[in-house]
Amino acid sequence: MRNDFDFIAFLKYNSFDEGGRSTPAKSGYRPQLYFDFEKNSTSGRQIFINKEWVSPGETVEAEITMLSPQLFENKLYEGLEFKFCEGRVVVGYGTILKLVNENLIRK
Repeated sequence: MRNDFDFIAFLKYNSFDEGGRSTPAKSGYRPQLYFDFEKNSTSGRQIFINKEWVSPGETVEAEITMLSPQLFENKLYEGLEFKFCEGRVVVGYGTILKLVNENLIRK
């Protein structure tokens, strides 16, 4: 059964000086997610926990829902780091805190 989201992550948004966004991101933002071990990427909706907006340089915890979770079945684990991007721009980095979608857990 599909949950409302795939995992909870700690997100660190790059500051504008680090090459990140120049404007805040609103909860529901959908950047591309990239994991180092995988050539494929997927869009990942970020629902911020206890926040509506995140400014460049800030951190937040968020519920992440991937558009194509099937690409990552049996490949993810808690503590795994990833980057999130707008096109070629790395907006920030994340760390998986808790996997909710059991199909994603690396066996």
